[in-house]
Amino acid sequence: MTVLAILGSPSKNSRTARLIERSRVALAALDIELQTLSIHDFPADALLHGQFSHPQIQDFQQRVSAASGLIIATPVYKAAYAGALKVLLDLIPEGGLAGKPVLPLVSGGSPGHLLAVDYSIKPVLAALKASAIHQGVYAVESQIGANANGEAELAEELEQRLQTAVHEFAALLGVNAPAPHAPRYANDFISRLISL
Repeated sequence: MTVLAILGSPSKNSRTARLIERSRVALAALDIELQTLSIHDFPADALLHGQFSHPQIQDFQQRVSAASGLIIATPVYKAAYAGALKVLLDLIPEGGLAGKPVLPLVSGGSPGHLLAVDYSIKPVLAALKASAIHQGVYAVESQIGANANGEAELAEELEQRLQTAVHEFAALLGVNAPAPHAPRYANDFISRLISL
């Protein structure tokens, strides 16, 4: 089974890319392959001019069509998802996510952008007819780092929320995925946000 991750960050080594990296590890443990595409994988001219006949654009559309589900990962800029993600989503044909569950992963500079998942990303995914849109994972950038080897490292609370989300996403894909054993911190995270 293959899942396609679409990275909407204009930076190759972004914190958002690290969320995908940790998701890849969790999915691999469930025998699910994760492939990633970002705006850097396409020629600028083909993107800017919407050249749907370009071989790389057609390959992208075929990969979206062939994927069992998608992960949509983006930073939040000015209370909205990245323009780079919009460019990539515009390449997906109308109804192109029909029958596919989607897991949104979003990073932002502060908890104040938490609702961007609901008010800016989910409506676009619904318009593309995604069969099920997971509630997603919002990460504050300070929770995302890297270890001495350059591998993604997340704050414990974020790691657990991501693990839980990946397992729930796998269930949407029809994979029998037992829940992670660590305690779920989502309610604590929401409580802290409300108290800010």
